[in-house]
Amino acid sequence: MKSVRATVRIKGRVQGVNFRYFTQRTACQHGITGWVRNLPDGDVEALFEGTQSAVQAVIDWCRSGPAAAQVDELLIDWEDFRGEFDSFEVHR
Repeated sequence: MKSVRATVRIKGRVQGVNFRYFTQRTACQHGITGWVRNLPDGDVEALFEGTQSAVQAVIDWCRSGPAAAQVDELLIDWEDFRGEFDSFEVHR
């Protein structure tokens, strides 16, 4: 199966609702590596690496996020897989 990399920007009410921690849990459940972080403008940004189907599954989850979140838009930038991560981390 093909491995891919995607940088995703999640817009909406996505900070202060544990979005990063639920993203980490979901990514780890799918064997995804990378990171997630809050941005100063209120968005959340994540970088996912893994199989195409696993990355797509996590992106699909990000479309709604945890129950307290209100996701308005996802911006996705697909890239070539680099394999530079060993785990999935929450950045502050």
